[in-house]
Amino acid sequence: MRNNKGFSAINILGLATGLAVALIIGLWAYHEASYDAQVPERERVFQVRRNFNSNGEILNFSTVSLKLAATLKTTMPEIEYLAETDWMGYHNLKAGETKVALDGAHVGDDFLRIFQYPLLQGNINSIFDDPYAIVLTESAAKALFGNADPIGKTVRIDNTDNLTVTGILKDLPENSTFRFKYLMTMRRMEQAYEFVKEGRKSGYGNNGFQEFVKLKPDVNMKQFAAKIKDIEKVETTSENAMNSEVVLQPMARWHLYGKYENGKDVAGLVDNIRTASIVGFLVLLIACINFINLSTARSSKRAKEVGIRKAVGAERKFLIFQFLVESFIITFLAAVIACILVALALPLFNRMTATTVLIPYTSPWLYILLLLAVIVVSVIAGARPAFILSSFRPVKILKGMRVGKTSSTSRRILVITQFTCSIALIIATIVIHSQVDYARNRPVGYDKDLLMQAHIPNEVATHFDAFRNQLLQTGVVTNVTASSSPVTEVYSHNDLDDFPGKLPGETVEMGTFSVYNHYFQTVGMKIVAGRDFREASADSQSVILNEAAVKRLRLKDPVNQTITWGGRRLTIAGVVKDALMLSPYAQADPGMFVPNVADKSWGIIRLASKVNPHTAIAEIEKAFTAYSPESAFTYQFTDDEYNYKFRQEVLIGRLSAIFTCFAIFISCLGLLGLAAFTAEQRTKEIGIRKALGASVTQIWAMLSKDFVVLVLASALLASPLAFYFVNRWLQQFDYRVDISVSVFVIAAVGALLVTLFTISYQAIKAALMNPVKSLRSE
Repeated sequence: MRNNKGFSAINILGLATGLAVALIIGLWAYHEASYDAQVPERERVFQVRRNFNSNGEILNFSTVSLKLAATLKTTMPEIEYLAETDWMGYHNLKAGETKVALDGAHVGDDFLRIFQYPLLQGNINSIFDDPYAIVLTESAAKALFGNADPIGKTVRIDNTDNLTVTGILKDLPENSTFRFKYLMTMRRMEQAYEFVKEGRKSGYGNNGFQEFVKLKPDVNMKQFAAKIKDIEKVETTSENAMNSEVVLQPMARWHLYGKYENGKDVAGLVDNIRTASIVGFLVLLIACINFINLSTARSSKRAKEVGIRKAVGAERKFLIFQFLVESFIITFLAAVIACILVALALPLFNRMTATTVLIPYTSPWLYILLLLAVIVVSVIAGARPAFILSSFRPVKILKGMRVGKTSSTSRRILVITQFTCSIALIIATIVIHSQVDYARNRPVGYDKDLLMQAHIPNEVATHFDAFRNQLLQTGVVTNVTASSSPVTEVYSHNDLDDFPGKLPGETVEMGTFSVYNHYFQTVGMKIVAGRDFREASADSQSVILNEAAVKRLRLKDPVNQTITWGGRRLTIAGVVKDALMLSPYAQADPGMFVPNVADKSWGIIRLASKVNPHTAIAEIEKAFTAYSPESAFTYQFTDDEYNYKFRQEVLIGRLSAIFTCFAIFISCLGLLGLAAFTAEQRTKEIGIRKALGASVTQIWAMLSKDFVVLVLASALLASPLAFYFVNRWLQQFDYRVDISVSVFVIAAVGALLVTLFTISYQAIKAALMNPVKSLRSE
């Protein structure tokens, strides 16, 4: 190392960078895979879901009926515990003068027996005996009561009910599927909301809740799943029930497998983890190739050393041991530096990924895996000089036999492999960014700029017209409306009972929006046929469909035709342009909008363009507080919520771009070392060429030519490989970019320019050397 400081520095830095990238991605993948691992006996915990046959297309839903929960509890002895829940949304909580808006859930009595989160205070056997009990997490208790003991104290929810604190849960870890801050009883929800009472009485077709089960220890999950699969089909009068199959999803798959195809959880976040893992592997492979290339290139310089040592009696096994130990020391140093780099980079990485990835210093597996990596890399890198050089006869070496000439072919192969990986990463990064930009620039069907959505408590909903007028008079908003869902979500899907041209046994499940006056004007959705709603109270028998719904129902002239939903005959008043309320990568879902005076769960507010948003928010909060002084004002900007839908693809794009830069950096380090080695080997040749009149440009071209050929060969290999993998990645999106030939050209040209820039320093340095000095060198 002392005699070859430059090469050693390049080797250590390149390998450390590769190891650091692989370690960060490995830690992130482990973190994501560890979701819900803190739940005891999670292998026996499942979510109950439905596969719905929509005219041959199998759709999966997490919504199930309360009747199904009752049936499973009473007829399935394989179930140890079952708990139904709502959708865990925001509620306003108040204790004394302190008010907060936090995410919480109504849950069945056995919820904490299924999910055994640590209970710091309270008795699991009696914690939900009172229908008006509330269990807080540590942070929620701190926010409401400070350092005082919260047990037995009163919390008022949504300015309707007083709840008694009966327990305190330890805060849920960041890698938990659930994010609630408090739990309430389903019995309280049933008493507070009429639709829950109706849900208890109605059939399997009324799907609006979540259900979770914990099976007994000796139950075979596959056999049990087969047993409950057709449990709803006894309700022959319900098309929804007759077309539904009950399925179970294991808790271990909730976080990673969120996308269903043909009724099976086949994709989701796991695809992004695989993509990132491939990137990490390729970067590490590039670093290892660098290490091997530079190690074998420099080994020929030590041929005479080996010859002399063998001539004075050194045994081959000691020479092999020496080379391997040297390789191990360099690799070990690189691993130590990699760990330091990871520790420094993780805070930035966590901010970028919105996670809390940590280095598990107390886990023995971390050190075992690092040690194995060091051993494997050092053996591979040190094997050639150790076993090949030590095998030569000292007489041949000392007579001047050229050592290392035969290794040039293997080095070329490794350089091609290295740049194939780098160019493939460049192509993948360009395609990922193109896909995200393509979806982001897609017309969304409404104006998401300066559009705010806020959860509305009952007091505001009851006086909504007065609230709206007060806001309009301030001048900070241009329009206000209300809906059952925020603009960026679809909270309800329902089956149509009948529509023109319906086929026997045909089912159509549509997104359903209960909207108030001025909805389409406020949101910025365009009516393309028919008319808008009049006042909601006077237009209650009308419905507006989106274009996707008209297409799905096969209606050629939809205006003034009638459909039946929930026993109500509704006249189609108009057709609205499709809007992307769910995935920005998929086609718009069929949807219908019905006027509703009662359901004003979400206020939707259009801010004035010439008013400072902070000023507008302050005025809106002032009006909100005037009607609901007991509630905390919480809001979202629609464009932020829409952009949040791109978070995983943006994250993968960023990671790919950053780690591709590292891959190119490592490759350039290797090229720099190999260019220096090549120039050193050809010192006399360069001197003779200069003495015969060769220009600096000619010598630069001579030294650069071999590397350019290798990079071009890499581009030819990388293009079909990258196309195969990025095309597979794109198939998960209905709305996707086409892969242009220009992507491959840009990647190849970029790699070529980086190569020329990297090797030019060594090439020009060699070309400018005095030929007299070159011809005197040994």
